[in-house]
Amino acid sequence: MEIVRQKVGRPQAPDDFRSRQLRARDMIRGELEGPDLEKYVEERVLTTTLERAANWARGNSLFPATFGLACCAIEMMSIPGSRLDSARFGFEAFRASPRQADMLILSGRISIKMAPIVRRIYDQMLEPKYAIAMGACSSSMGVFNNYALVPADKFMPVDVHVPGCPPRPEALMHGILKLRAMVHADPAMTWRARYDAVGTEEVVPGADRDGTAENTPQATTSAGDTFSA
Repeated sequence: MEIVRQKVGRPQAPDDFRSRQLRARDMIRGELEGPDLEKYVEERVLTTTLERAANWARGNSLFPATFGLACCAIEMMSIPGSRLDSARFGFEAFRASPRQADMLILSGRISIKMAPIVRRIYDQMLEPKYAIAMGACSSSMGVFNNYALVPADKFMPVDVHVPGCPPRPEALMHGILKLRAMVHADPAMTWRARYDAVGTEEVVPGADRDGTAENTPQATTSAGDTFSA
């Protein structure tokens, strides 16, 4: 893997690729010395820690279990296809045995009778392992909110919830990419931080928590002063 650091907007010469080939040849022959060698190494060598390298490899080689529960499984089956091509991110190899998988996608309804079996499959998976609750049923029982169903996070740890009934394959891909970012120890920013919305919370700071406090929208002036609307 060759990584070249270049300034944004710098025009490349037509013979830039040829010159890099010649420098690589000189490097292999041992003919680069002094400042030229230092510059070549600085441009092409990337250093990191063993932990970050292991997390990078782990996040780009997730093995989902071949496991489907209900209608959401149809959406899950389409992500290895050519349209979404989950092979780009390294999680297209669905494994038929939980002992060869490290990601469980709960794609559908989970009944009380099915929950112990699901938990047994999860316990048999490789460590470290991850779980995604796909769809409204496995996340919050959804439209089938009755005594027969149970949400996934009531009997096993869930890392990512993907809402929808059913969620589109793109939503599942987004959830898996969020999981990959968590594995890489690089979680995404919250929406308040991303859109600079800190200070727009609807709960008045210091209000009573006995249920009688009034939730009042707030606004922030250009000077930074916060007042209730």
